[in-house]
Amino acid sequence: MTIKIITDGSSDLTQELAQQHQLSIVPLRVQFGHEQFNSTMDTDLFYAKMRESEELPKTSSPSPIEFLEQYKRAAPEQPILVLALSSVLSSTYQHAVMAIEMFREEGYQNPVEVLDVKTTSVGLGLIAIRASEWKDHMPFADLVTRMHQLIETTQTLFTLDTLENVIKGGRLSRLKGKVASVLNIKLLMHASEEGAVEVLEKLRGTQKAMKHLMDKVGDAWSHSDKKWIACAHSNCEERAKTFMKELLHKYPFDKVIIMNMGPVIGTYAGEGGILVSYSS
Repeated sequence: MTIKIITDGSSDLTQELAQQHQLSIVPLRVQFGHEQFNSTMDTDLFYAKMRESEELPKTSSPSPIEFLEQYKRAAPEQPILVLALSSVLSSTYQHAVMAIEMFREEGYQNPVEVLDVKTTSVGLGLIAIRASEWKDHMPFADLVTRMHQLIETTQTLFTLDTLENVIKGGRLSRLKGKVASVLNIKLLMHASEEGAVEVLEKLRGTQKAMKHLMDKVGDAWSHSDKKWIACAHSNCEERAKTFMKELLHKYPFDKVIIMNMGPVIGTYAGEGGILVSYSS
């Protein structure tokens, strides 16, 4: 029986990609003041509203009920695999797990596995796509094992062009942020093994940050599977395309995804950010 794969709206997958790979998406919520949206909101609208807002929008995870509704859409006894963004960053994973008990209480016996992918954005999206490639070629238990291995070897790196959202979000003091801005400091960051966001380097200038991002991919390229690489940009498409063209010239991959970063991660990245994810 075909395995049902569910992921969440932080994956930044377009509707077309989700349909192409038969992925179900549970959206997160995004709130600007009293206005509520979800993570499927138009990205142009999102970045325009964030630019105009003095405060960052608030994001929140799907409820257990929303996961339960997705579980109940599976066919009788159809195995269900849920791939959720890092539990360090969101309660989405915990809510997906809570929904299993509710599912059982209603009498459903489908096998269900919820995995913490320890990353987000296209890192999560890429893992979901790989799961869709494999789901018809192996038993459910083997797919779960394969996904655990993929999660452990997936690398997510990104650089921010602005620290404004980091400051607004309280992750950097305004004084330190002002000093960093005056010195044109850019952050090169990654998703750690535990799924936390960590600063790898503080660099002066966008060019240097982009070069170091490319070098990091290059350092791992000989050990990567060279099949897929994904890039998400926070409303800077031309920069992302130029960066990926140069990167792929040096380090070719078979398949490439480039997409706009959605509201969930875009809230914290701010405009001008570049995120790259691949498997090693």
